[in-house]
Amino acid sequence: MTVFQRARSAEQRAVRRRAILDTAAAMLAQMPVADVTLNELSRRVGLAKSNVLRYFESREAVLLELLGAAWQDWLEALAGDLDRAVEPSAPVTTRGDQVAATVAGSLAARPVLCDLVSAQATVLERNVSPQVAATYKRATIAGLTDLGVLFRGQLPELGEPESFRLAGATLVSAGALWPQCQPSAAMLAAYEADPSLAALRLDFAPALREMLEILISGLLARAGR
Repeated sequence: MTVFQRARSAEQRAVRRRAILDTAAAMLAQMPVADVTLNELSRRVGLAKSNVLRYFESREAVLLELLGAAWQDWLEALAGDLDRAVEPSAPVTTRGDQVAATVAGSLAARPVLCDLVSAQATVLERNVSPQVAATYKRATIAGLTDLGVLFRGQLPELGEPESFRLAGATLVSAGALWPQCQPSAAMLAAYEADPSLAALRLDFAPALREMLEILISGLLARAGR
């Protein structure tokens, strides 16, 4: 833990702000979003809670900023993943399945991003000001637009509206599926005790891949009409 002196310049304030974000990111690598508290964040970063709140209005504001950064990092990696995985000369149905598999695998490899996405609407957007909410939503629209561009690069048969819808559906689907694929100890014990319940247990990557395959097929059919 680093103990900071009072920040007196813009440069010092930027250092404090970056330290808060970096500390929160390190916590997310160790624990789920639900366990990241403002008290523990303040302790680890070496600032009083009131001082942390000088830089971010709430714990949720910190996590929303980390979500935006994690999304951008993912997009940069995904662009290369798609270029390597999708065969440009393949039939559109094959390319659609390749896109779905690549996106699902790429997200599954980023559990922190998935956890943040799953908490976005129900937790992270609930304790922020309208100004922070608007800033985040503008960044979300830009991020979904960028994802739509990546989709259209591999599936030019999709128009701009369809690719944006697919991007939005990817975000919502990943957020909804992630908590369903993180069963509690009690659920794991129930599955083990009664194998007939296993049909209800979801594995994130295959479930998301199948969902995206269906979405892509439907959007391609609509675009074809």
